[in-house]
Amino acid sequence: MVVADLHVHTTRSDGTLTLDTLPDAAKRAGVEAVALTDHDRLQPGLDGPVSRRDGVTVVHGVELRVDAGDQRLDLLGYGVDPTDELRDVCERIQRNRRERGARIIDNVEDRLGVSLPVEPRDGLGRPHIARAIAEVSEYGYQEAFDDLIGADCPCYVPREVPTFERGAGVLADACGLVGLAHPFRYPDTEAALARCDALGAVERWYPYGHTVDTGLLDDAIERYDLVPTGGSDAHGETVGDTGLDADAWARVQRALDV
Repeated sequence: MVVADLHVHTTRSDGTLTLDTLPDAAKRAGVEAVALTDHDRLQPGLDGPVSRRDGVTVVHGVELRVDAGDQRLDLLGYGVDPTDELRDVCERIQRNRRERGARIIDNVEDRLGVSLPVEPRDGLGRPHIARAIAEVSEYGYQEAFDDLIGADCPCYVPREVPTFERGAGVLADACGLVGLAHPFRYPDTEAALARCDALGAVERWYPYGHTVDTGLLDDAIERYDLVPTGGSDAHGETVGDTGLDADAWARVQRALDV
């Protein structure tokens, strides 16, 4: 039974939940705890690294994209107590997101001859642009990614992100626990897992939608003495589809010292 979903997005990035609607979503799912892990953006409305909102435990988290040289990875920081350095890194990334978003929007509008109902802003991600494309063209949401704005597609623009070393270091200084997100979503999973030697956790439970080699993941957990985490990566109104049972959540709580 899932009691904690430690990978949830809100309107601070590309999700639809807010701090106000989160507790009801958690209660509908029977979830006791949720980590808010917006892309490269912090949650100023939270009271601390771990807090309570309307009976639900809320972990202040962040999902940070980093460049590991051979591939880009996503790191999850849990129990955020923001440092000036983390704020600076997030602001730099948001500035790039605005600039990059403007370029992608221009590319799509020029290619399709349409005006997209979306503007560059903090927290803007490709899902916002894909939804806008679906509103004004014959492309559906997924088709927009597959044919227009996905990696190597004609309207794609790469992001500027910190190195793995810098990102992991900044998160380590600001968070109670730092882990690798969804290891089987990367081109080279084994190389991604090898980076866990510098981390404290890894996302063990995640809704990939296909079978993955959990033995490879469990070997990494044992080899690097990692705390297993997990979550639904929710971008909509439903949380708790994937996450931690009571024992796994208790281990994360001990790591966060709560």
